[in-house]
Amino acid sequence: MQTFKKRYVITLPLVVTVGLVNLPSMAEEKLEPWQLAEKTEVWEPVPEVVSAPLNQAPSDAIVLFDGNSLKQWQALEGGSANWTVKDGVMTVKPGTGDIITKQKFCDIQLHIEWKTPVEVDGMQGQQRNNSGAIIQQRYEVQILDSYNNKTYPNGQATSVYKQTIPLVNAMRPPGEWQYYDIVFKAPIFDNETLVSPAYVTVLHNGVLVQNHTEILGKTEWIGAPAYKSHGCEPLQLQDHSNYVSFRNVWIREL
Repeated sequence: MQTFKKRYVITLPLVVTVGLVNLPSMAEEKLEPWQLAEKTEVWEPVPEVVSAPLNQAPSDAIVLFDGNSLKQWQALEGGSANWTVKDGVMTVKPGTGDIITKQKFCDIQLHIEWKTPVEVDGMQGQQRNNSGAIIQQRYEVQILDSYNNKTYPNGQATSVYKQTIPLVNAMRPPGEWQYYDIVFKAPIFDNETLVSPAYVTVLHNGVLVQNHTEILGKTEWIGAPAYKSHGCEPLQLQDHSNYVSFRNVWIREL
């Protein structure tokens, strides 16, 4: 007697792997183009409306100098700021010292217009009408008449002083108004430990001269820069014993 064994044939499904190809689903294939486009539209949050009049501060800016008074400023050591205000312009009064804002700031957009005197006879290098915009009272963007004026490049106008040379020299002649637009990202600390350094972007007369530049630490005249933990701090303008003038100064907190 013969014995027959049953044979079972198992059929496995064919698996096809498509690498890195997004195939539209059957549902999506039935959608109109405008319906597909809607899938990547984000409707919230809606940005706040800010007016930006020509040659004026944006509506959400803090005006630090409006041409009339120094009410937003004080002397570095306290008390009233004693710089000169005349015809809508504030000018360093040599010997009265640096001035600082009464308000403290962290991340900012800063607009500042400045000019140096026409008279430059015998004035060269760092003595050619010098000042500085010192953000958080530590990180200086140099203000200097760098028009046909030889000095060390990491100390010329728009340098992060003694740290970073500007990409180009966009200086106008002395006596003409210059303007800086500065975006500053404050450093981040965890107690005394630096988590993220400060960064600065600077446009000089509309020309990019510092492109998201990493700041190496506090500005130093002598020695290497270094960080020390701090919070939000005032903006400081420097009295370097020269008659540098300012107008239309404003800040937007970011």
